Amino acid sequence: MSAPPKMDPTFYRSPGEAAAAPAEKLAYVVAFDRAGEKSDALTVIDVDSDSQTYGEIVGWADLPTTGDELHHFGWNACSSALMHEGHDMGEEGLQRRYLLLPGLRSSNIHVYDTHPDPTNPTLLKTITAEELGEKAGYSRPHTLHCGPDGIFLSCLGGADGAEGPGGIALLDHNTFDVLRAWETDRGPQYLAYDAWWHLTQNTLITSEWGTPSMIENGLVPDLLLGGKYGHCLHFWDLAEGKHQQEIDLGAEYQMVLELRPAHDPDATYGFVGVVVSTADLSASIWRWYRDGDQWAADKVITIPAEPADPDDLPPALKPFGAVPPLVTDIGLSVDDQMLYVSCWGIGELKQYDVSDPAHPREVGSVRLGGIVGQAAHPAAPDQPLAGGPQMVEVSRDGKRVYVTNSLYGAWDDQFFPAGVGAWMAKIDADTGGGMTVDEKFFPNGEAFRGLRAHQVRLQGGDASSDSYCYP
Repeated sequence: MSAPPKMDPTFYRSPGEAAAAPAEKLAYVVAFDRAGEKSDALTVIDVDSDSQTYGEIVGWADLPTTGDELHHFGWNACSSALMHEGHDMGEEGLQRRYLLLPGLRSSNIHVYDTHPDPTNPTLLKTITAEELGEKAGYSRPHTLHCGPDGIFLSCLGGADGAEGPGGIALLDHNTFDVLRAWETDRGPQYLAYDAWWHLTQNTLITSEWGTPSMIENGLVPDLLLGGKYGHCLHFWDLAEGKHQQEIDLGAEYQMVLELRPAHDPDATYGFVGVVVSTADLSASIWRWYRDGDQWAADKVITIPAEPADPDDLPPALKPFGAVPPLVTDIGLSVDDQMLYVSCWGIGELKQYDVSDPAHPREVGSVRLGGIVGQAAHPAAPDQPLAGGPQMVEVSRDGKRVYVTNSLYGAWDDQFFPAGVGAWMAKIDADTGGGMTVDEKFFPNGEAFRGLRAHQVRLQGGDASSDSYCYP
């Protein structure tokens, strides 16, 4: 009788087991060259506070190509593997080992192996734009999660130069070959962005940003004011790939982006961030939840714009005399108690107690960067910061929050025309409420070799890339 396959110790049965696991020692951060002349890179950062190289980049892997614009990326496998079958990774069993790096501009996906030396990722394979287009009918890959049937890769554009519809490409768990488009009946869905799920509810949720031409050269004011960016949530049959329900938040609520379902697999709610309201430049957080045999959504947080002198504003904002918060990312702690909200425009990371999901309470805030404030990091108090908390990642135990400052090349340039720079910060979070910036952790500037830092993934898993199977 053959021995059962080995299981990666970083696959956790429950959120509580994940929170109790050893803390991360390394963070993986993608960085991109705005000009598209140098190779983008996968960087490795020491996040072990007892290490002599704490806060330093200790590993670097250049992509073999240029012009990719790395944006979001993710692991080949996570704790959701405990619920679904179909993995065959040889004698070593399935492991959280490979990082898939989609190029948002090139549509190539580079697969890196983090073994045997996690500080020295090596290129395993490149999935070409041609394969993605021919087999799935999509381009501009954005976000990925491992799940039932394969790796789910959300894409913003269609193949062969088609604007859309965007959707989800399914990749083989083991070979990383593109299999097909995941959707079998997309209903009214056309715009795409994020995709996540409630595994035990057989439900996948998708959100909306825009097609490639709507985003690649910056925010288009006419499209924004015309309500043309995404403003809907879509709910799908996860097993069948069939569209079941659309919830329109209203054309005023432009760019419905990051989806964060509750980690408790028995829960039937989650949060999504909305970048901006065309009515008053506010940003908002919405809760979706099961309501009988349907899904519903309501706005639970509103973050107002902040008045500003037009002389201090970039051209895109001068007519408004205010800085919009521009909520561009959110992170939900693994215990589902704290929601972190990146307000990139005003340079603020907000912390909300969401133990009552219908009635969040703000319990913490830190300021770094911002269009007007340009708040400095305590490690360099005389150095004004451009950009702001943008990508946010929360450790499994909820005690550490990592942020980077770049949104997307063309949008960086639009809102920070003098330059956005590159930096990463770590915030120490009190799990009962409250945050402080770690003065000893500040990779920035030349540490990133002229590239801009974007998304963070943590060794062993993090709050935004795992879904759990057992309560």
